[in-house]
Order: sequence, then structure tokens, then C-alpha cells
Amino acid sequence: MNIHQIDLHQGHGASRLSLLPNAAASKPGGARRLLAPIASFCLLFLVAPAVSHAAGNCKDSAVAGADWTDCNKKALMLGGSDLQGANLVNTDFTLTDLRGANLTNANLEKATLVRSSVAGATANGANFAKIEAYRCNFAGIAAEKASFVNSELQRANFSGAKLTGTSFEKAELGRADFDKAELTGTKFSHANLSRADLTNTTFTGSIDFQGAFMFLTRIEGVNLSEATGLEQEQVDMMCGDSSTKLPAGLKAPTGWPCPTD
Repeated sequence: MNIHQIDLHQGHGASRLSLLPNAAASKPGGARRLLAPIASFCLLFLVAPAVSHAAGNCKDSAVAGADWTDCNKKALMLGGSDLQGANLVNTDFTLTDLRGANLTNANLEKATLVRSSVAGATANGANFAKIEAYRCNFAGIAAEKASFVNSELQRANFSGAKLTGTSFEKAELGRADFDKAELTGTKFSHANLSRADLTNTTFTGSIDFQGAFMFLTRIEGVNLSEATGLEQEQVDMMCGDSSTKLPAGLKAPTGWPCPTD
């Protein structure tokens, strides 16, 4: 069969394909019958939907490296689970028990941990950026060099947590509790620490408060002499006492100590 003409042209969103044997082109309706299957194939190709991002394997067990992206894991008992290196992006852990879990280097970005418990978990190097974790229990968690950047952590409990080198940049930490937490090298730059409790915290190096909002932040008895980024305007809003130590050049306001809530 000899090919009479090949003409492939695209323009203005339309496609035209002419592939006609001599004999078919010479018969009435021959071209139409020949081109119908080709046209159908081209139309199918043009309107085929793009492949969408698939959710993780939500039915998989809690194992190291699990992929629970976008999964619903609400109100489950996952205490002690090994989720090291797991992909938990946008996973919903509302009211879930993750106490003592291994979350080392896990990615929990945009996960929901509202009223859940991660107490005593190991989460060094984990990514908690942009999580929603109102009233989440992080007591005793080991989350050194972890990231809580841009996270919602109002009334979260970090008492006794090991947070050396951890970043809370731009996090919402209103009324968060850091009692006896280890904060060496922790970054609170541009975080909201209003009414947060930093009393009894420990740190042996710098701690970054640049641009942090510290309205009625409790710092009674805290040694902030090596803190960086603090301005007098921030100190004037905080709640310290005679045992609070400030960086050189800053002074305690006359309103200290603050009234008890």
C-alpha cells in the first residue's frame, strides 16, 4: 500500500493527521473510514488526565520507612512503634498515642497531632515543620536537631524534652510548657512565645530569640545571659524576677515579678 500523504500539524489546541493510502483516498468515504480510528486515538491521548500524586500505603503496618502520606491515623494506639525514617507527610494523628515511638529522621511535615501524645518518643532529626499540634504532649521527647518551623503548638507540653539544636522558628507556642526542657542552641527566632513557660529550663550555650514575641513569657530564675537576639522591648513584656539573668546591656523592668495568672 503506497502512502499518498503524511501531514502532521498542530495549532490552536487542535491536531490534524492525514495518512491516506491512494486507494482509500480515491473512494467516496474511504478517507473518513480510515481516519476514524486514528482520530479517536489522538483524541484519547489529548484528553487523558495527568497522573495525580498518590497517597501513601495507608494499610501498611507501623514499620521503619513506612509511607503514610495523607493517611488517616486518628485515635490509634501506636505507642512504641518503630517509624524511623517514615514518610508521614500530612498524616492525621489526631488523638493518637505515639508514646515511646521511634520517629528518628521521620518526615511529619504538615501532619496533624492535635491532642495526641508523643511523650518519651525518640525524634532526633525529625521534621515537624508546619504541623498542627494544639495541646499535643511532647513531654520527655528526644527531638535534638529536629525542626518545628512554622508549626502550630499552642499549649503543647515540652516538659523535660531534649531540644538541643532544635528550631522553632516562626512557630506558634502560646502557653507552651518547657519546664525542665534542655534548650541549648534552640532557635525561637520570630516565634510566638506569649505566655509560654520557660522556667526551670536548662541550656549551656546560646539560645536565639531574635524577633520573638514574648508577651508575659515566664522566665523567672532563668539565666539568659548568653541568649542572642533579645531586645529591651521584648524583656519589658516578659515575666522574670530578681534571679533572672539577662544579656549585657539589658535591664529588668520595674514590673517584675509579674502577677500570677
